[in-house]
Amino acid sequence: MSTDVSVVVGVGGMGRAIAARIGSGRHLVLADFDERLLAGAAEQFTEQGFEVSTHRVDAGDPASVAELASAAAAAGPIRHLVHTAGVSPVKASTEAIVRVDLCGVAYVLDEFAPLMARGGAGVVIASMAGHLAQLTAEQEAELAVTPATALAGLSFLHPEPALPPMLAYPVAKRGAIIRVQAAAGAWGRAGARVNSISPGVISTAQGRDELAGESGARMRQMIEQSATGRIGTAEDIAAAATYLLDPAAGFVTGTDLLVDGGVVATMRAAMRN
Repeated sequence: MSTDVSVVVGVGGMGRAIAARIGSGRHLVLADFDERLLAGAAEQFTEQGFEVSTHRVDAGDPASVAELASAAAAAGPIRHLVHTAGVSPVKASTEAIVRVDLCGVAYVLDEFAPLMARGGAGVVIASMAGHLAQLTAEQEAELAVTPATALAGLSFLHPEPALPPMLAYPVAKRGAIIRVQAAAGAWGRAGARVNSISPGVISTAQGRDELAGESGARMRQMIEQSATGRIGTAEDIAAAATYLLDPAAGFVTGTDLLVDGGVVATMRAAMRN
């Protein structure tokens, strides 16, 4: 009998934390663009007794994503797909954000849908920023139905100066949430579920870069005023992902779980007062 496969795309802090929870007893396929990061993650999990294989992937390249999906399917029945890959507005251009954070999600959803084992599940990491994006109903509809390879051509996604990285990021993350919702039907026809998680400010390398960037002061203020009053951890996100990937969540699909320590709720409450 073939060993079930758990695929984790993006092996930074959140990806590794999730992999540690779901990979035991399964073939863990780790994928990332950064080969050094990928090698380090593979070494870590191999030393811990996991069965591991690696695949370099460029999430913003549909051919690269297709190669990853094919390799994962060849390894065994795909039980889990976890997509954490993304770029930060602190370091990336608008074009890169749209290419990876939006188009990359769409490519992964499309490629893996027909390959998932029945009863399998996927989780895409979005962001609380997606809940703060201001888009029209028409723009959201375009994000939902435009073919993945044509997404970057949408007029409202044209790069700076019209759409600088700090504005492109929430739009791309809102698009990722919308694409997950739109993909739920296709995943369901394959007998699988798919959801997204919108983390708040998380203490990962990317999160710390953003805290050190131009929006850092605003982010700290949001944390201080939030319901929990603390920064999140990779384990907070891993716990949420473990639930969504488990058969216990068998009636949950096509939705987004906001795991932000109450930041968005607090902001919305303040706006109503």
